Amino acid sequence: SRETPLNGVAYEWFDDVHLNIFVIDLSPFLSPPLPPSLVLCPFQDSLSQLPAPRNPKVRLHNAEQVLSWEPVSLSNDTRPVVYQVQHFTDARWFNSTWYDLSDKVEVKCMNITTTECDFTPKGNSVFLRPEFDTFLRVRAKVDELVSPWLTVPSFQYCRNVTVGPPENIWVTPGEGSLIIRLSSPFDVRAFSATFLYYVHYWEKAGIQQVKGPFRSTSIVLNDLKPLREYCLQIKAQLVCEKGNISRPGHLSNVSCYKTAMDAATKLQQIIVIAVGLFLFLSMLAGACFFLVLKYRGLVKYWFHSPPSIPLQIEEYLKDPAQPILEALDKDSSPKDDAWDSVSVVSFPEKEQEDVLHS
Repeated sequence: SRETPLNGVAYEWFDDVHLNIFVIDLSPFLSPPLPPSLVLCPFQDSLSQLPAPRNPKVRLHNAEQVLSWEPVSLSNDTRPVVYQVQHFTDARWFNSTWYDLSDKVEVKCMNITTTECDFTPKGNSVFLRPEFDTFLRVRAKVDELVSPWLTVPSFQYCRNVTVGPPENIWVTPGEGSLIIRLSSPFDVRAFSATFLYYVHYWEKAGIQQVKGPFRSTSIVLNDLKPLREYCLQIKAQLVCEKGNISRPGHLSNVSCYKTAMDAATKLQQIIVIAVGLFLFLSMLAGACFFLVLKYRGLVKYWFHSPPSIPLQIEEYLKDPAQPILEALDKDSSPKDDAWDSVSVVSFPEKEQEDVLHS
């Protein structure tokens, strides 16, 4: 026996007897067929009088979405070349039909003279669905002449976008902590998406650690050692809610900060400073006392007032003709001593003899 699939029906043959076994319809599981315009015709270029644009590039960076291509050059023809861009979204419940980017939509890329089409969201509205595959194509046109369509490989914003690092990062050192405030890389309200943030941090010359995810743009890193220098980098991850798709972003530049001391460390530092100051003053006082004892004579010499000439002598030296010496002799004449009381001390005779002999 053998099996032969035919038109989605599986058949089995038994001795020239044709039996219908079962039918499998795979159409719900298959991607929708591409429009006829996506199928390249090998003779299309030869029938066209204009060359198609070349080297298409789609730039997806943060919210920016731009299609660019190389211009079409015409020899010996000064007529202006314009370009037309069409798109369609590959979704099962969408009609896979090419649509012009004309004045009826927000993005105007029909009959343009520039070689790029900017479909970056404006405000809260988005032109291309970020969770679906998107196809773009472009062609050149000169009056009634048109070139073949150049079809761009499909892309999906949520899977192919390049997410930059967070912006406006402010870090405030706390007591054994770092308080981080930042802003998102771009506004994601138009994409029905959110950001998750991851913090890579490490003590200088230490092992790197990661904390996250954080949904808030205000992050606090706790349980850090006080008075230590920590370095950190922050990364944003884009999460498209409708398609449940996440896209990691780039890390920010490395920045380092020193944590502040906590209350216990402050008290410990005050005690250490007080004890150290007391010991220093005690040692200084002891050293001074020891030096004074050892060099007492020298200290007396330093602090003793120098000898001075009496005032009368100094005046005599200035003018020897003055009778200063006579006045000094009169002042130095002996005077009778006066006592308020007189005490008589008597000794026994034996003691007087001992005193005389001694």
